[in-house]
Amino acid sequence: MTDNHEERDLIAYCGLYCGDCFSHEGKVADLARDLRKELRRAKFDRTAESLSNISFFKVLGNYGQCYEVLGTIVKFRCKKACKGGGGPPFCKM
Repeated sequence: MTDNHEERDLIAYCGLYCGDCFSHEGKVADLARDLRKELRRAKFDRTAESLSNISFFKVLGNYGQCYEVLGTIVKFRCKKACKGGGGPPFCKM
C-alpha cells in the first residue's frame, strides 16, 4: 500500500496519473516479452512459414513483422514517473 505522498508523485505535471498507464505498470511489456520467449521456444517462425502457404493461414506470412512489433512493445516501460525524472522523452513539459 502506498501513502498519499507516493500517490501524488505519480501525478504527472500535465495532470495524467502514471498509475493508470500501461507503460508505468509494465504488464503489457511483460506479456509481450513472455509471448516472444514462448514463440522462440516453440520455433513458431518455422510453423508460420510453413502454414503461410495455405490460404487460410496466409496472414502468417507477416509473422516476422508481428514478432518485431512485440519487441517494440517490450520497450514500453516507464520505470520513473515524471516527477522522479522519468516520463516520455517526447514530452515538452
